[in-house]
Amino acid sequence: MPDNYKVEGDTVSFWLKVRPRSARERLAYDSTGELRLDVHAPPSEGEANQACVQFLARALRLPQSYVTIVSGQKSRKKLIRIACRSAKEAISALEAIAGTG
Repeated sequence: MPDNYKVEGDTVSFWLKVRPRSARERLAYDSTGELRLDVHAPPSEGEANQACVQFLARALRLPQSYVTIVSGQKSRKKLIRIACRSAKEAISALEAIAGTG
C-alpha cells in the first residue's frame, strides 16, 4: 500500500491509527486499508504515544529519536514521521511487519 506513505528525502511520513489498551501489540492493515497499531498502553498521559514511538523504533531498529508524532498527539489517528537512511527500506519493513501482523 505505497500510497499511504509520503517520502521526502530521507524521511517517510504516514497516517497511523493507534488502538490503545489492546490485548497484543501489533501493526496491521485494518478493513479499510489503513495502517493500524495496537498497543497495550492506555491513552492517558501520553503513554500510548510513547508506546507507538517505541514499537516503531524497535520494529525498524532505529533510535526512538528518529520516530516523531507530527500531529494527532491527542487523537487516535496520528501523522508519523520516520527519519532513516532509506525511506524505501523503511516502507518495505513496515509493510512486511503489517502484512504478517
